[in-house]
Amino acid sequence: MIFVKTTDESFGVDFDELLGRGKMDMEHVSSIVGNIISEIKNEKNAALKRHIEKFDKWTPKSDDDLKISTDSMQKAYEELEPKLKSALHLAYDRIKVYHEKQKPKSWFDDEANGTILGQRVTAVDSAGLYIPGGKAAYPSSLLMNVIPAQVAGVEKIVVCTPTPDNEPNELLLAACHLCGVSEVYKVGGASAIAAMAYGTENIPKVDVITGPGNIFVATAKKMVFGDVNIDMIAGPSEIGILADESANPNHLAIDMLSQAEHDEMASSILITPSLELAEEVRIELENWLQKLPREEIARKSITERGAIIITKDMDEAIKLMNDIAPEHLEVCTNSPFELLPAIKHAGAIFLGHNTPEAIGDYVAGPNHTLPTGGTAKFYSPLGVENFMKKTSIIAFSKKAIDEIGEACALIANTEGLTAHEQSVRVRMSK
Repeated sequence: MIFVKTTDESFGVDFDELLGRGKMDMEHVSSIVGNIISEIKNEKNAALKRHIEKFDKWTPKSDDDLKISTDSMQKAYEELEPKLKSALHLAYDRIKVYHEKQKPKSWFDDEANGTILGQRVTAVDSAGLYIPGGKAAYPSSLLMNVIPAQVAGVEKIVVCTPTPDNEPNELLLAACHLCGVSEVYKVGGASAIAAMAYGTENIPKVDVITGPGNIFVATAKKMVFGDVNIDMIAGPSEIGILADESANPNHLAIDMLSQAEHDEMASSILITPSLELAEEVRIELENWLQKLPREEIARKSITERGAIIITKDMDEAIKLMNDIAPEHLEVCTNSPFELLPAIKHAGAIFLGHNTPEAIGDYVAGPNHTLPTGGTAKFYSPLGVENFMKKTSIIAFSKKAIDEIGEACALIANTEGLTAHEQSVRVRMSK
């Protein structure tokens, strides 16, 4: 783990290493992913079955074997332990309420000369949602992807999730039933992205693909972009924490580990002006690590990609965190809202001592599919608008084209586009 003061000689090198944390070596898998996509495009289900046999270690006997039945989803939901079922419903309701507030509205504007300008916002026809299901399955990711698509008004929603050894995750199936999803396929990796992008005999081609995944999934999404839209190219999970002496080191340590336990490649970064707090957090990290069932994963993540930076003051801490632009950012001070105006770049911001990042993963309401690796500088969280598109509306009256048509014709003439010029002039009064 990097433990450094901004005044140390090594700080520049260490900080550059943090800024490069999100880089994925897509080049070394691009040829593999390209071949997978090509095989799916050309052979469709035949290639899909072959890939499933190779990567998920089971053999579909027919096309019907690729799809999870709605009966099995309903059964999984009905057999849920009551408290867990209630928790899923709570998460569903809060996520839906939040995303309903995001829905953009169409608008029209009338000008005095009879011109009508506007914007119509409509949902895409279909969306493909990728939900990881390899080392771990995440029903929360299903809720975070399905709900905004439903709020947007998407008519056809397709879910793909890998099922190693042909054993679907029961909680994921229950979440599918809760969300009312009926098309769920036991397909994972780059194969699933290609299937949703180009279609197979029974997996339909979609307009938008969203959802997290490993480097093969991310590379496949990058390759099919343009043939379909995608949400973002997401890398390993990460957390940044801004904290002062008022923060609880025990809490900060477990918050850092809440990301580290995801993946060996996850990043956990604490920046603080308090050397005492930094030292205490380092001790608490070791205490917590020994208690975690996923200690091996978390320890490797913290050791190789964790960092604690001690700054001269909070202003310097915020500047550094803006450069990092973390996926998740906790602000652990007594007056976090005072710092909020200075924070420019983060996927999601968690304010105050009682707002751990984990609450946002499940029940807070905002989406947990967030930009990683510094891309929060230009990407937004997954939301309703990812499943919608905007269309410009233009209507001119005779009076309007007489009033401003000459300006249009002149610009067209200057560009040497005579047909453009004349298509306006023939409508103008002589």
